[in-house]
Amino acid sequence: MLNRLRQRSKGEGGFTLIELLVVILIIGILAAIAIPSFLNQKGKASDASAKELARTAETTTETYATDHAGNYEGLSIAVLHEYEPTIQTAAGKGNAYLTKAEPEEAKGYTVTATSTNGDAFSIEKNANGTVARTCTVKAGNNKGGCPNGTW
Repeated sequence: MLNRLRQRSKGEGGFTLIELLVVILIIGILAAIAIPSFLNQKGKASDASAKELARTAETTTETYATDHAGNYEGLSIAVLHEYEPTIQTAAGKGNAYLTKAEPEEAKGYTVTATSTNGDAFSIEKNANGTVARTCTVKAGNNKGGCPNGTW
């Protein structure tokens, strides 16, 4: 019985150094592929948060106009924050924040939200009722949700 255990323990071998290096190399290649993809998704998520905030600000602006007989005069970031307390109005906590909310022309407005990576997303409603959604990419940051200047 003891002899059989000795034979079995002598027959077992571990991994060679070459095998371990090959496995580490494969893991390194997979990580090199996955990490840039992950960072790209993080930028898109940050921009999606800013887009959602801009849409919330747009809806809140329309609520403000309803309460003021269709007039956007007096619109500001502080007013929107009073109407909707979940609208973040200053940078911090890793969230997008509202950077502009102003009346434009006779019956229009512009609201702008900025993402944590610096991209700005604007919704502008003109006096004739047309809505334009534009975005501005921070210099050197073209990996998020603003590929061509509109969204």
